[in-house]
Amino acid sequence: MTQRFSRRTSRGPVVLGLTGSIAMGKTTAAQFLRHLGVRVFDADAVVRELTGPGGSALPAVAARFPGVVSPAGLDRKKMSAIAFSDRKALHDLEGIIHPLVHAARERFLRTAALRRDAVVAFDVPLLFEGKSRPIYDVVAVVTAPAFLQEQRALRREGMSVEKLKGVRARQMSDHHKRRLADAVIPSGLGKRETLRRLKQVLKVAQTRTGF
Repeated sequence: MTQRFSRRTSRGPVVLGLTGSIAMGKTTAAQFLRHLGVRVFDADAVVRELTGPGGSALPAVAARFPGVVSPAGLDRKKMSAIAFSDRKALHDLEGIIHPLVHAARERFLRTAALRRDAVVAFDVPLLFEGKSRPIYDVVAVVTAPAFLQEQRALRREGMSVEKLKGVRARQMSDHHKRRLADAVIPSGLGKRETLRRLKQVLKVAQTRTGF
């Protein structure tokens, strides 16, 4: 796919959104970006902190969903069972978590601007599904063949064919994500090729810094 780098929203670092469906290799791609010197905002890691022991999201979650919070933090299995069988519950949970993640994101960007970082990346699993495309200058989707995605996913603890089917149903198709992205990063052709493609993306993005 031709790379389309069409946005510069403001002065500061170029904001790269890194996304991809389950088990496509996004985590590995994010690790490569860190190795290349790019600061990466990991949305999942922020959520784990917010819902871990002493996390700032816990009081509101406990008030809305009694019984899912303990001194060890959020019981993810209990919460998943509730949220993914009840759309209203999922909406309410997102209403608690998303503003806190947004605040963490803004702090990250302010720090990056002060450091005069040329490019920063956001590791966002549901970037397109969450309608957040406009806040990124560049979006790169990590992709792999469906059979490889399934092999990787089923190696994860607690994953099953049925559960994977449900996850896929809630996510935008890989084909659609590739059509919407500015750049496509393959993860099924070996790590060397993944790294090469990421370097290409960064080379172009770094020429568009607002500083």
